[in-house]
Amino acid sequence: MLEEVLSSYGITTAIIQPYGSGLIHNTWKINHQSNDYILQRINHNVFKQPEDIAKNIEAIASWLRKNHPEYFFVIPVETENNGSLLHVPREGYFRLFPFVKNSHTHDVAESAEQAFEAARQFGLFTCVLKDFPVEDLKITLPDFHNLSYRYIQFENAVQSGNSKRIKEAEKTIHYLHSHSDIVSTYQQILSDKEFKLRVTHHDTKISNVLFDNNEKGICVIDLDTVMPGYFISDVGDMMRTYLSPVSEEEKDLSKIHIREDYFYGIAKGYLKEMGTELSYVEIQHFVYAGLFMIYMQALRFLTDYLNDDKYYGSSYPGHNYIRAKNQATLLQRVLEKRNELSKIVAGINPGI
Repeated sequence: MLEEVLSSYGITTAIIQPYGSGLIHNTWKINHQSNDYILQRINHNVFKQPEDIAKNIEAIASWLRKNHPEYFFVIPVETENNGSLLHVPREGYFRLFPFVKNSHTHDVAESAEQAFEAARQFGLFTCVLKDFPVEDLKITLPDFHNLSYRYIQFENAVQSGNSKRIKEAEKTIHYLHSHSDIVSTYQQILSDKEFKLRVTHHDTKISNVLFDNNEKGICVIDLDTVMPGYFISDVGDMMRTYLSPVSEEEKDLSKIHIREDYFYGIAKGYLKEMGTELSYVEIQHFVYAGLFMIYMQALRFLTDYLNDDKYYGSSYPGHNYIRAKNQATLLQRVLEKRNELSKIVAGINPGI
């Protein structure tokens, strides 16, 4: 099957190997005549309109060629029929990218310096596209970071989900209810003219940044979730995934704590590129970005648990409940450090 796909790109003989640790798409590394490529099959169950992803990437690439040709942007290889997206009946949608030589990724942030480099790359991506007509972007995942929508889903699950699980999770449900002010703040942001809709990546885990051999950031990758959005999505997801030394899968909640040097790296890196683009009010909400994303993920994990694990699935009994408690604990740790983290941001931008 993959040989048929590659033939559409004029590749007839190649070495094909599974590649990466991504959970959404199938990914392979292709070696053909001393050239390397990355082949992906888009998960059509998650991204219902793969054509919209292709249109977004093509629109951004075209705009960057005209306005910022110096910006390094990885674009898909065109098929022999001059398309960037290949549909194979009964097999799905595929795209092929050139493999960036001397590049690598990290599954987790291993140092504050890596956090800085990743945050700078995500900030640079949004900054160079500050004048891009954001309304032209397609919505590839409706309501992806719509906290109001996620809270309604949570409330519905509390009312009509698995009654045994609702009873078991009573304490965590109460805790998340007690911080519904995070939702209220989000709703205020939606109507605040100081918050600007921008070209936003929406999936800023460190594995979506390419690094060179000197551990300097090269560019951001995996643009499937690029949509109009607010900076809190990108900054918040970095805080959610870089600040704690353990992931959302950790069962020992005592291991969850906030690494302030990593937060400094995130803030310094992102604001190096976006500091003059964000409004005063936006910068004041820099730490809130972490609360926004962590709270939303806690809601989503607990909602899924109460609904019998229909979305995320479960590798063992109570898996999504553990994830929810993990994120609730991370939320509490950020709240405990809120003043200290705000002072770090103020130190980077003394005008706050």
